Order: sequence, then C-alpha cells, then structure tokens
Amino acid sequence: MRHLNYNHLQYFWTVAKEGSITKATSVLHLTPQTISGQLKLLEESIGEALFSRAGRGLVLTETGHLVFQYADEIFSLGAELSSKMRSGDIGVPEGLKVGVVNSIPKLIAFRILQPALSAQQPLRLVCKEGKLDDLLGDLAVHQLDIVLSDCAIPPGFNVKAFSHAIGESSISFFVKSADAEKYSQNFPASLNKAPMLVPTPNNPIRRGIEDWFEEENISPKIVAELEDSGLMKVFGGEGAGIFPAPDVMCREVEERYGVKKIGDTKTVMENYYAISPERKLKHPIVLQLIESARNTLNG
Repeated sequence: MRHLNYNHLQYFWTVAKEGSITKATSVLHLTPQTISGQLKLLEESIGEALFSRAGRGLVLTETGHLVFQYADEIFSLGAELSSKMRSGDIGVPEGLKVGVVNSIPKLIAFRILQPALSAQQPLRLVCKEGKLDDLLGDLAVHQLDIVLSDCAIPPGFNVKAFSHAIGESSISFFVKSADAEKYSQNFPASLNKAPMLVPTPNNPIRRGIEDWFEEENISPKIVAELEDSGLMKVFGGEGAGIFPAPDVMCREVEERYGVKKIGDTKTVMENYYAISPERKLKHPIVLQLIESARNTLNG
C-alpha cells in the first residue's frame, strides 16, 4: 500500500465506531452499497480483511483494530487542527503520553499529573490505564513517554526501561463515617471479623496487608476483592466495609467518599515509581512532575 485513501479510511472508521454499515449510512449520508464498496477497496489496498461477521453485525479483525487505532488518532488530530484554525490559536501543544498501572490509586495518579494540567505552556496529556507488562510494552515502542506504577520493573523483565522512585505512603484504613467511632476504638483489634474490602492478589500491597493482619492476630471478614482502587473507595463509602488506602491521601479520601480514617498500619507501605525508557530523565515536563511528586508524596 503506497498511498492511503483517506475517504476510504473515514468510511471504515465511521462503520467501526457506529458498529454497522446501516448505522453508518445516516452519518455519512451514503447508501450501504457505496460504503460496502469503499470498505472493499480499502481492504484490497491493505491486503487483509478489516471486519468479520458476527451474527448480523460486524466485528473488527486484529488488523481492523490496528487500523482503527491509527484512524482514530488521525481524525482526532484532524478535528483538533480544525478547532485550532477556527480559534486562531496556532500554538502547538506539547504532548505527554502517560501509562498508569491500574492498581495505582487514582487520586495518587492525579496528584502526580496535576502540575501538567496547570503548565504555563499548552500541554496535551494522554493517559492510558492498564497492566504493568502491557504498559511497559507500549513504553518500549515509544507509544508512551512514562509509566506511573506502584512497583518497580519486575526482575528479569525483558524491556529496556528504568524505575525512578518518586514517593511512598503508609497504608491506613477507612470506613463509612457513621461507622468510624465503632471501629476506631480499640484499633486494630476492632478489625477482627469486621467486613473488609481488599485489593486483588496482584496488587503489591495485598501481601503486606495480609502479613500485617497475621502479625496483629486479626482475621477480618473479606467481603470483596477489588482490582480498581476507585471502585473500592466507592464500595467503602456506601458502607460495604472497611478498606485500605494511602495515608498521604487521607484528607481527599475522607472528603470525596464520605469516610473516616480509623487507624493506620505504619509498617505497610505503598511505593510509587515513574518508569522511563532512559536511565536519566530528560523530558522537561516529566522532570517537573517527578520533582513536584517527590515534594508532595514525601513531604
């Protein structure tokens, strides 16, 4: 494929977004036959099928997913360019593509990235959430500038990247405000047989919390294991159980979710890392974020 026909690409992108050729006809104001013909020409140009049949609908093939990702970025940039021209603002924003490991607390990620949103120079921040190994793969092929994680790169992981420690926090326990007095008295013994929300086993602090329970001779009643830290806080705020969270975010957690801190572990720590493709950080915005995060998280 020497040259890409962007009209064909737009028809494909619209069909993929709408989920069917029928729905795309009303968006493109074209007949189904015309759209089908243009899709066929694009597939012939690429040399592979972009859709496969699933009942009466269409689903993207592996190649289709790849083409859609590129098309989505192309037309997103096109819309941004159009908006820029209409506004008269021809400044080019610097981009920062950040991967956020899905086990890292959302409030922590926001605190680290917040300075980028208030930068003096225009900045387009792109965040992608996922598992560490997937994000490291994206980092290796330069689809990300930095990865925020709650653990360093695992030993033996075959990728050229470097972990930069940016902060840590002890873990505290929180519960719905109405139940705080009940559990704060005689803490941590009050946690014995109490309803508890915990991270899933793949979260780095899960083992530390379990070891702490054993050291304190505590056996809470585990009512839910939740991978998403934000979802855990919502459950806790609704009274589903006691939950752990970084003490450094105590005030924000209490105010946002209607909960109260009932005690802390002191010894169970959550660590935060910025993972970059180079040993020495060079990106000016990344350097600013890391310096700010270290002052905030360790202050």
